Amino acid sequence: MNSPDRLRWNAKYAARTTPSFSVHPLASRALDLPLPDGPVLDLACGISGDPLSAAEAGRSVTAVDVSDVALERLDAEVRRRGLGDRITLVHADLLEWRPPRSSYAAVRCFGYWDRELFGPAAAAVLPGGAIAWEAFTEDARRHRPLPASWCLAPGEPAALLPEGFTVLDLTDEREKRRMLARRDPTL
Repeated sequence: MNSPDRLRWNAKYAARTTPSFSVHPLASRALDLPLPDGPVLDLACGISGDPLSAAEAGRSVTAVDVSDVALERLDAEVRRRGLGDRITLVHADLLEWRPPRSSYAAVRCFGYWDRELFGPAAAAVLPGGAIAWEAFTEDARRHRPLPASWCLAPGEPAALLPEGFTVLDLTDEREKRRMLARRDPTL
């Protein structure tokens, strides 16, 4: 896989000498909700600590990213922490990869946006589960050379949620929008 995204992210992650494995605050909030039994899906996981924190909380995790450099670094940290039995790393381009329906207690994605992925990601949430997403808004294009397709339009992603989801938090902050939503447990 030699996609431009893979090459760009590999270069970015290779330039980082020490990954922080920090946890996104919205990732923690999603796990703090009363969730059904089931695994967590981290999309565009990079070298974040989000998959690690979910595994340390006792969840099985599928972590997907286009960057093999990021996944290699994450895998080294997974092994260092002894979490290999809880985390499955998937090297895939999210322009093509799709999660299975109704399979995850929580689906999380931070720093990545693709309208074609969002619907299948929301459909992957189990009844009673949560979806947490953060991406750049169109306002970010004023200061960054971002393609419009990488940015949330007004009302997104909440406006794209299927019926049966309740938005728990929707916050705009510094050219990014964060959303936390929960799927009705009776669906």
